[in-house]
Amino acid sequence: MNQFDEREEWYEFNQETIDALLEDGSQADADYAIEHHFASTDFDVLEKAAVDAFKAGFEVSDAEELVLDDGEEVFCFDAVVERKLDINLLNEDIDKLLKIADKHDVTYDGWGTYFEPREDGVMEDEGADEHDHFDD
Repeated sequence: MNQFDEREEWYEFNQETIDALLEDGSQADADYAIEHHFASTDFDVLEKAAVDAFKAGFEVSDAEELVLDDGEEVFCFDAVVERKLDINLLNEDIDKLLKIADKHDVTYDGWGTYFEPREDGVMEDEGADEHDHFDD
């Protein structure tokens, strides 16, 4: 099964993440930096995926090398786009990015963003930091 076939699960994740942000007091109408995560053990393949993500309208971070808990080395990058918390736009982004991941046989590893506190100061969790990062 390819990753695109799992898009319905990502759509659910998108809605759950939007709901969690809003319930915690994040601004409904703010622009959010949405960071989509990609990984691969093959740097050259990952680089090709990054080029396609850029061509699809995403800002692409420099690739980083990480060592996983099991000792495996992987390369990763983020494809970043500024968006409202609009479920339709996020789902469209997921579709594009899953197709890119499948095309290059790299792993799409979800997305995250930062909490944007409401200007009225209303927050359900008084201990929340305005730089909290919501991620899968």
